[in-house]
Amino acid sequence: MTTQLDLSACPSPKWLPDGQSQTIFASLFVPRPPIFYARERIITADNDFIDIDWNIPDLHPLAPAGNLSATTAIFQETQNANPGCLPGTQPALVLFHGLEGSSQSHYARAICHYFRQKNWVVAVAHFRGCSGEPNKLPRSYFSGDSADIDTIFNHVRQRLPNARWHACGISMGGNALLKYTGERQESLNWLQAIAGISVPLDLVATGKQLETGFFGRFVYTPHFLQTMKKKIQEKSRQFPNAINTHKILQAKTLFDFDDAYTGPVHGFQGALDYWTRCSSKFFLKDIRTPTLVLNARNDPFIPESSLPGIRDISTYVTLHQPKTGGHAGFSTGPFPSSFDWLPHRLEKFFCQSS
Repeated sequence: MTTQLDLSACPSPKWLPDGQSQTIFASLFVPRPPIFYARERIITADNDFIDIDWNIPDLHPLAPAGNLSATTAIFQETQNANPGCLPGTQPALVLFHGLEGSSQSHYARAICHYFRQKNWVVAVAHFRGCSGEPNKLPRSYFSGDSADIDTIFNHVRQRLPNARWHACGISMGGNALLKYTGERQESLNWLQAIAGISVPLDLVATGKQLETGFFGRFVYTPHFLQTMKKKIQEKSRQFPNAINTHKILQAKTLFDFDDAYTGPVHGFQGALDYWTRCSSKFFLKDIRTPTLVLNARNDPFIPESSLPGIRDISTYVTLHQPKTGGHAGFSTGPFPSSFDWLPHRLEKFFCQSS
């Protein structure tokens, strides 16, 4: 496979002229298709849990959430159903959401809807505490949790052992996925291809970006901190002596929050140590799985200067860096636009890599 830098455009609407509007409009206003999930809970090695929401072709909306016995037959039936990219196989995708995201995020619903129409199985994996129910430990999730990525991969492979598996991570989930893929190198030959979308590959640069400018300081950062702090308040009731709640609730930036909580609780010295060691940009040269890394150059979260170039990647990696698209905001078409361009780009890469 040849190293590639793709600068082809995402045809963003003219009435969304910049990265801010493209990000916010896609997140809040692009129509979201109805999606029906079957939830499955994985018990982790440390006696916590991870929830996976399965979106399966022919899954009926009345199938009871959390009860996969009703969908086991569907798993089996879809093994030889209309196969998608390659005849005789069942294509499947595991999707990792972004910071404070879930299976209800706009990008997750759009990707599930698109790939379901192509007869793919999609498994949306929730990071700990993101599925609507607090996890059971003082720890939570972080943007480099290779152990939990590994747990999720092992489970979905066990569930559909004959599927042709692909993986995609959005934003923070993409960073964790790319880091893991670089660490594991050749051992991921069961994966057909992976993709990272709007990935903060340099967490330090992204953190600094979100501390500057009106939108970074007064829109995006407060949006994330609001739900993150709420979870910490819940944890302080569960574990009153384990968390320095006062310092965490005083956080004004993501650096403050990660310095007080995310870094220390997950074994790092603080935010800088966490961000430096978990930045996936430094793992791209070690990737040995066909990989798409898609970043808009006008992403308001991620400075263009921090994006990787040809010298930063292995020959298995394709960089797609369109001029527009915002942060996970790749909407196209007339008002109110649609979110089909991104899943179509994913499908094209996955099929070319198979």
